[in-house]
Amino acid sequence: MNATGSFAPAAGGTMKAAYLPGNSTVVFKEVAIPEPGHGQALVRVKASTICGSDIRAIYREHLGKGPEAYQDKIAGHEPAGQIVKCGPGMKRFKEGDRVVVYHISGCGVCMDCRQGYMISCTSPHRAAYGWQRDGGMAPYMLVDEKDCVPLPDSLTYVDGAQVACGFGTVYEGLAKIGVSGTDAVLVTGLGPVGLAALMLARAMGAERLYGTDVSEYRCGLAREKKLCDRVFGPGEDALAGIMALTGGAGVERAVDCSGHTDARQLAVRAAARWGKIAFVGEGGTVELSPSPDMIHSQKSIYGSWVTSIWRMEELVGKLARWDIHPEALVTHRFALDDADEAYRLMAGGQCGKVAVVFDEE
Repeated sequence: MNATGSFAPAAGGTMKAAYLPGNSTVVFKEVAIPEPGHGQALVRVKASTICGSDIRAIYREHLGKGPEAYQDKIAGHEPAGQIVKCGPGMKRFKEGDRVVVYHISGCGVCMDCRQGYMISCTSPHRAAYGWQRDGGMAPYMLVDEKDCVPLPDSLTYVDGAQVACGFGTVYEGLAKIGVSGTDAVLVTGLGPVGLAALMLARAMGAERLYGTDVSEYRCGLAREKKLCDRVFGPGEDALAGIMALTGGAGVERAVDCSGHTDARQLAVRAAARWGKIAFVGEGGTVELSPSPDMIHSQKSIYGSWVTSIWRMEELVGKLARWDIHPEALVTHRFALDDADEAYRLMAGGQCGKVAVVFDEE
C-alpha cells in the first residue's frame, strides 16, 4: 500500500514498458501509468509470460494481419496480477482482487462475445491486449472488468499468467474432443502448449499419453517432468511406435500443438477409427488424403482457437481442485529490465515457458 492506504500508484506517475519493434529486439519506453475509466481496473502486473504467437507474428517481424496486427502497443498478452484501482461502474471485482486477464477484449454484444468467445469477435471494437491495446509487459496495465478472471489463492501469479493463453487454449481443444479414462492421447509438438496439453489430459483421466517433437530438448523436458508414458524424439518412427503400443488400433484422441504438416499428419494417421483430433498449433499447412486418412476411418478434426472466458474461469477452478501448477513448465524467469533476453531465449526454442516476473507477493 502507499502512504494513503491505497494499493494504487501515485497519480501522474510513469513506468517502464516493453515494446516489440519487429526486428528480434525489445524497445523500452517510459510511459504514463494509466487511469481506469468506467468499468475498468488498473492491474499491478505480477507475472507476464511469453507466448509463441508473439514470436511468430510480432517479435521477428510484424507479420500479423487482422486479429494479429500489432499496433505498437505495450507487449504481452499473458498477464496476471492484482487490481489496485477501480474506475466507476465496477460490478464484481474490487481493489485487492487477484486476476488473470483474458487477452482479447471483444465488443461484448456480438454473438461470439455473448457466448464468451471474444477471441472470435469480428467487430472493429475488438482489441487484443499486447497487440491492439497495451498488454502486460509493464508494471501496470489497464483492463476492462469484463476481461478479468478471478485467480484462486492456491494458484500463483505465474500459474495464472499461463492460464491467460496456453493452458486455456489446450483446455478448450481437449474439451472439444473429450478425454476420459478410456482414451490413449497423442500430443504432437512439445513446446509450452504441448506440455500443457499433456498435463491437462492426464488430469482429465487419459489412460495413456504419448508425445512427439523434433526437438531433443523439448522431448527431454517432457521426460524429465514425467508428463507422458512414451516420448518419440527426432529420427524415431512415431507412427509405427504408437501403433505397436496400441496393438495396431491407434489413439482415441490426438492434439497437434506444432502447426507443422508432418506433425498434423501424424496426429491424424495415429488416431484410431472414430478418433477425434484437435488442431491447436497456429500457422503452417497440412496435406492429407481425405478418404484413407479421415472418411473411411470415420475420424473428426476440430479446429480450436484459444478459449472462452467462461471456460477459462472454469479452468482456474479445476487447476486449484486438481492441484496442478502451470508454473512447473516455466524453465526461465526474468525481470522486466531483461525482457530482451527473455524474448530472445523464447525465440530460440531451447526452453520451456519463459516468464517475466515483477512481484509475486
